[in-house]
Amino acid sequence: MRNIPASAIRTAAYPVAFGAFPGCHGEPFRTIDLFGLSLSSASPEAAASHIVRKAAHGAKTTVSFINAHCINVARKSKAYREALSHSDLLLPDGIGLEVAARMSGCDKPDNLNGTDLFPLICERAAVEGAGLFFLGGNPGVADRAAAWVCGEWPSLRIRGTEHGFFDRDDEDALIERINRSGAAILFVGLGVPLQEEWIARNRDRLDVPVVLGVGGLFDYYSGRIPRAPQAVRTARCEWAWRLAMEPRRMAGRYLLGNAVFLAHAAIEAAAQRGAPALAGRIAKRAFDIVAATLALIGLFPIFLATALAIRMEDNGPVFFRQTRIGAGGRTFSMIKFRSMYTDAVERRAALLAQSDRAGTCFKMQDDPRITRTGKIIRRLSIDELPQIFNVLAGAMSIVGPRPALPGEVAQYHGRQWERLSGKPGITCSWQVKGRAEIPFHRQAIMDRAYLRRQSFATDLKLIAMTVPAVIGGRGAY
Repeated sequence: MRNIPASAIRTAAYPVAFGAFPGCHGEPFRTIDLFGLSLSSASPEAAASHIVRKAAHGAKTTVSFINAHCINVARKSKAYREALSHSDLLLPDGIGLEVAARMSGCDKPDNLNGTDLFPLICERAAVEGAGLFFLGGNPGVADRAAAWVCGEWPSLRIRGTEHGFFDRDDEDALIERINRSGAAILFVGLGVPLQEEWIARNRDRLDVPVVLGVGGLFDYYSGRIPRAPQAVRTARCEWAWRLAMEPRRMAGRYLLGNAVFLAHAAIEAAAQRGAPALAGRIAKRAFDIVAATLALIGLFPIFLATALAIRMEDNGPVFFRQTRIGAGGRTFSMIKFRSMYTDAVERRAALLAQSDRAGTCFKMQDDPRITRTGKIIRRLSIDELPQIFNVLAGAMSIVGPRPALPGEVAQYHGRQWERLSGKPGITCSWQVKGRAEIPFHRQAIMDRAYLRRQSFATDLKLIAMTVPAVIGGRGAY
């Protein structure tokens, strides 16, 4: 057998298959059909308990994890798809599958990534007396991961470890060693698709009850590669952290790969729902996610510099949240960089009579509530950038009518309500043609016209026009 390259070992493994593969239709799992797969979804605690219970009872079970990257790999590799057909549990992993599920109208799957599931499995294995065997990683990595586990759960039995650099000639001896170890759970971290193919080829010879393909898991728990901070993981952006840590190696997987995955997800959703108009909305959502992700990565230095400037000026909060009205009149919390003093809301009522714009929307060119930093970031529209997070969350779009305040919506009359029929956006037709200089009644007309004729080409044109509009600064205050 050829040597397994380090690049493959370090690739996180989350398999995917196409076709009806077996899921677990009993408790505690519920089945979600997505991309032709039967995904077994449950809470992480329930999933970990189920896996350890299978191991303790000697029930042969093969577990594979599913994420966006693996969807792309499975579309290209017949051998990988065939290997996955032998999996007993296909567990959904990552925000990509959640987005695809929403597009297709499926139930939201639980996030069962191997890295988070691992300590839960170890904790329960320690109680049940189920021994573990670690296979994979660079020399010494599995040993260090085992040492971490033993430090956390001293009663846990580590039956053996082996790095991922072994030859085909050593495979028989390796399998014999694993079988002799008496392990109840085998973690195989060789990367996608090597680990799934290795497991499928040798599963009949392995006496271990439960086998999981876990990719780069040992790298994290050995300390070789740091995990993203908890806040990043909570925001479901750990992939962006990995991209930042290893941009050259991960660019193809996360930038191009995510775009390809979302395109397939849009096509799949349109086919499932069978509605042309819906297909357009799905395609727009896919574009929003890709564009917002790329913008978030590219603009990170500006985010950091702006946050520092705001914080240093008056030691107040960096972000400002405000309730806005979105599509269909639903409220959401819009995020902006704070450009005003912390008492701005309380001072607004006293300034209403000095508004520079007649009608619904309040605007004041020399607003005394704006900080020094605020004047700069408003002039360059930097204060709007955090709305990228609103786009990723699905409350906003890259292009669409600007979100209105509840008090402004209460003053709508006639057909102005129609501007609420689509998702609000970061930029729009009147934003690139004068912004605050355009009276509200004219803005509403332009918004309605955009919503009637919106298209991918129109969105690209407006995005391209936004850059010179921001640089020109017309109507920015």
